[in-house]
Amino acid sequence: MRRRTRSLIGTVTMLAFVIVYAPLAMALADSRISQTPAPVQAVLYCILGLAWILPLMPLIRWMQRPDPET
Repeated sequence: MRRRTRSLIGTVTMLAFVIVYAPLAMALADSRISQTPAPVQAVLYCILGLAWILPLMPLIRWMQRPDPET
């Protein structure tokens, strides 16, 4: 598969993941995190804001692989 095709598939997949992840993270923040002290909230918001990167790293690596030599 060419890099351009992998990039298209990966981009669509990332958008779908973020569309699902964002409302879930907001619901979690609204229901649980809002009741914690401010310093804990700051740490938890940072974790929620960066947590989407971990599941998508393999996808990003796959998208960036060079094209096979023909």
